[in-house]
Amino acid sequence: MGNSMLKSLMAEGPVMRTVSLPRGRQSLHTMPTSTGYEIRNRGLYDWDGRKRGQTPFTVLQHTISGAGNLRYENRTYRVEAGKTLLVLVPHNHRYWLEEGGHWEFFWISMNGEEALRIHKAILDVTGPILTLQPGTVDHLASCAHRLIHQGGADRPGSASAIAYEAAMALYDDVFGAHPVIGQEYRAMQHVITHIMDNLDRALPVDELAAVSGLSRAHFSRVFAASEGMPPAEFVLSRRLQRATKLLARADLSIKDISALCGFDDPNYFAKVFRRHFGANPTEFRTTGMYASIEPSARTGASRIDRDDAQNPQS
Repeated sequence: MGNSMLKSLMAEGPVMRTVSLPRGRQSLHTMPTSTGYEIRNRGLYDWDGRKRGQTPFTVLQHTISGAGNLRYENRTYRVEAGKTLLVLVPHNHRYWLEEGGHWEFFWISMNGEEALRIHKAILDVTGPILTLQPGTVDHLASCAHRLIHQGGADRPGSASAIAYEAAMALYDDVFGAHPVIGQEYRAMQHVITHIMDNLDRALPVDELAAVSGLSRAHFSRVFAASEGMPPAEFVLSRRLQRATKLLARADLSIKDISALCGFDDPNYFAKVFRRHFGANPTEFRTTGMYASIEPSARTGASRIDRDDAQNPQS
């Protein structure tokens, strides 16, 4: 059945191991924060992804028996035996066990830029509930078992390697077992690279679709599912992201920045910029507002106006 390590993990009984690095230790790109195996039989298990602090981390939790509940944004799921839950924190979700319920599971939590990137890529194409191959589940159980026994604070490199191994096992299951999904995801990454390399010129959707190798309609659907917004909105958000960075440079005029961000008309650039940041580029520069814009806000440009995004310049 390919579940020998899962049985070994279960045989040792409920256990939890927290992994924390000493202060001052260099951060690692993939690092476990906790792992364990639990059996919950009462409704005292309840985690809200908005109330677990602001430090990003991920939770990968596989249900062995029983079931729990997940509310993810505006949808509710039943996390039954054989299903694997994947969430990022902080985020609008909650998972819990109802009163009188039973939930047996093991989990691995991790943080670091690479762990977050890999898990976000998986979430973009699968959503928060996965059905993994038995071999993958056993591989993840093996990683949890080793982390429980080897620790991590005294051997951070070893702990990081095990967490990365778990992330890659999950990646291979999702993208390797579904070649079409894997190909489409890689195509979207190629398109994003093309966008970032060419923000100083027009990037029509037809061109981006051609780069992806997909039809325009299919490309638009896949891109929106992967990145959370249509291609034109994504391009505009990246243009504005670049603009906020370039405005910190005194050697570039507003006209220069407008051109470098793909806006042929500086006046139109100023109009779009004001709409999203509440100030025109000159005000943004002279008041030092660029220093207060968080990277995520620069990247997200969450108040994208659809008319702006569909403008031919974008």
